[in-house]
Amino acid sequence: MEKFFKTAERGSSVGQEMRAGLTTFLAMAYIIAVNPALLVEAGVPSMAAVTSTCLGAGIMTICMGIFANRPLACASGMGINAIVAYTLSAMTNGDWHASMAVIFIEGIAILVLVLCGLREAVMDAIPVSLRHAISVGLGLFIAMIGLKDGGIIQANASTMVALGNVTDPMFIVGLISIVASVILFAMNVKGSLLWGIIIAVLAGIPLGVTTAPTGIVSGLDFSSFGAPFQTDANGVMGIAKVVTTPALLVFAFSLMMSDFFDTMGTAMAVAKQGEFLTEDGNVENIKEILTVDSAAAAVGGFVGASSITTFVESSSGAADGGRTGLTSVATGVLFIIAAFFAPLITVINSAATCGALVIVGFLMMGDVVDIDWSDLLQGFPAFMVIAGIPFTYSISDGIGLGFIAYVIVAAVTGKLKEIKPLMWVATIAFVIYFLIA
Repeated sequence: MEKFFKTAERGSSVGQEMRAGLTTFLAMAYIIAVNPALLVEAGVPSMAAVTSTCLGAGIMTICMGIFANRPLACASGMGINAIVAYTLSAMTNGDWHASMAVIFIEGIAILVLVLCGLREAVMDAIPVSLRHAISVGLGLFIAMIGLKDGGIIQANASTMVALGNVTDPMFIVGLISIVASVILFAMNVKGSLLWGIIIAVLAGIPLGVTTAPTGIVSGLDFSSFGAPFQTDANGVMGIAKVVTTPALLVFAFSLMMSDFFDTMGTAMAVAKQGEFLTEDGNVENIKEILTVDSAAAAVGGFVGASSITTFVESSSGAADGGRTGLTSVATGVLFIIAAFFAPLITVINSAATCGALVIVGFLMMGDVVDIDWSDLLQGFPAFMVIAGIPFTYSISDGIGLGFIAYVIVAAVTGKLKEIKPLMWVATIAFVIYFLIA
C-alpha cells in the first residue's frame, strides 16, 4: 500500500492518510443530508437520492485516489444540485430523468475536452498571477463558507452580510470550532482540524445543535441509477428529451462552463495545501485529476445524484496531512459505509466544521504575496478574481471576472500579445456564459 500510494516518499504515513481522510469526510458529511433534500424537490425518490449521493461520492472519490493519487474527494456539487431542483426541474416540466440527462451530457462533453487535452491546455494558458489569485480567492471562499455554516456571519438585507447572533447556539458551536482548531493547530497537534470538529460536535450536544440521529441503519435504493435512460409517464427517455430540446442543450453548456473552472480552482486550492502545486502555479497530476472529475460529473447524472465534482473541503484533509490518494480512498470508503448509516452520519452539523474551513482559508492566503501588485496587468485581474469568488459565491464566476479583466487591461496597456490563444478562447466562452446564465 505504501509503495503504490508513495506515502513515505511524500513525507506521510498510512495512519496520517487515514486521519486526513476522516477529516475530509467529516468536513463533507453535510452533503449526505443536504443533497437528497434538494433532489427530492426535483422528484427523485428520497432513499434513492441518499443512496446515489453516498455511493456516487464514495466510488468517484476512490477513483480519484487510485488514478490521480492525490488527496481530493468528490461529491454532488452544491449549487448545481439546487439548479437541478429548481431550474432544470421547471425546464423539463418536472421530469427529473431529463434533468439528470442534462448533467450526464454535460459530464460527457467535459470529459471529451479533457481527453483531447483542451482543459489542461487552458490551465496552462492562465497567467501565473491569476493562478495565485485563484488560490487566494478560494481561501476567502472556503473561510466564508465556514463562517456562514457556523452562524458567525449571516445574510442581511441592508448590508448584504453581517455578524450573526452571538447568543445563538449555532454561533457558539461555530466559535468553539474555530477556537479549538486554532489552539490545536498552534500547538502542532496531529489531526488538529479533525479534533476541532469532534470537540465542536460534542459541544453542540448540550446546546441542542448536535441532535440525536433519527435512526441508525438505512436501506439502499438503486431506482435512480440509469436516470438519463429511464422514461417519463409518456414513455420518452430522459436523454432523448434533452437532445431534441435546444434550450436544454444550451443549459448543458452553461453547466459545463461552471464545472470546467470550478474544478480548476479547487484543484489549485487543494494542491497548495497538499504540497503538489509547483512554484509556477501548475498542479501535479492535473490530467488525471481532471479526467476523474469530468467522469464524475457524467456518473453523477447517470446515478441520479446531480453533478459529482471535486470538493473544495478536500483542502481540510490536505491541511491535516493528506498527501496521497490514500486519503481519498479512506474518504470514499467512509461515504460508502455512510450509505448504510446515513441517519447516524448526519449528526455532524455544519457548524462543527467551521473551524477547519477557516483555518484552511487562512493557510491559503499566503499566495497573495506572490502577486505583483505594482503591475496593473497582474494586479487588477488578480484582485477581481480574489474579490469575485467570495462576493459572487461562485468559483467560476470569480475566475470569469478575472479573465475578462485581464483582457481589458491588456488591451488598454498595449499588451495584447501577452495573452495566449486559449486565454482568448476561455474569455470569450466566459462572456457567452455570463450572457446566457
